[in-house]
Amino acid sequence: MAAVKSKTNWFAIWISVAAVVVIVAVGALVVVFNNAASGPGTQPQAATIDSETGAIAVGDGDGTLDTYVDFMCPVCGNFESTYGPSIEQMVDDGTITLNIHPISILDRLSLGTDYSTRAANAMYVVADAHPDLALPYLQALFASQPAENTEGLTNAELISIAEGVGATDVADGINNGTYTQFVKFATGKTPIQPGQSGVATPTIAIDGEVISNSTLTGDPQADLVARFAG
Repeated sequence: MAAVKSKTNWFAIWISVAAVVVIVAVGALVVVFNNAASGPGTQPQAATIDSETGAIAVGDGDGTLDTYVDFMCPVCGNFESTYGPSIEQMVDDGTITLNIHPISILDRLSLGTDYSTRAANAMYVVADAHPDLALPYLQALFASQPAENTEGLTNAELISIAEGVGATDVADGINNGTYTQFVKFATGKTPIQPGQSGVATPTIAIDGEVISNSTLTGDPQADLVARFAG
């Protein structure tokens, strides 16, 4: 009984943090949407990346799970650690197609280094060159996630993490910020959760339906697996 209570209290804190993320993101989105208006810039060419939505598709299941994540966002890191293994299992067993949307709303929390944009660009660079390494790279980025209000990881560290999962030819794209404008364009496509007035991370859509973070309990079986099982 005590364990259940502790879990519930932790998740209440998690949701409270998510609400704060919504508030701090609103100002940043004005800049993001203005940048998005200038077009997508250089676009990834891999068949697994949707040039209209920015989604990086992993797997080929009939169900679809869209996740919009900012690599500086601690709530996204908590989501990955809590739900990530179950999501990977559903991808592996053919239940779902996971659509990863790397977005950038927290550049203002990386002391001028634009870490959210740089990390999202790196995600696209890896996914474009090596579609099979997209999920391992996402997992590795969250495993090395920097704290807010730090400079974040350097480009050299982003490259090293990519090399660690097998992408050994992505340094130029990461250093040159090849998909920086595409990141801003795709961020502007992020849907608003029910009941919210601005973008929050993570944002989740199940079979195309955006859900509210307030409906998540911290139980992957109930929150995701059971929904796809019908």
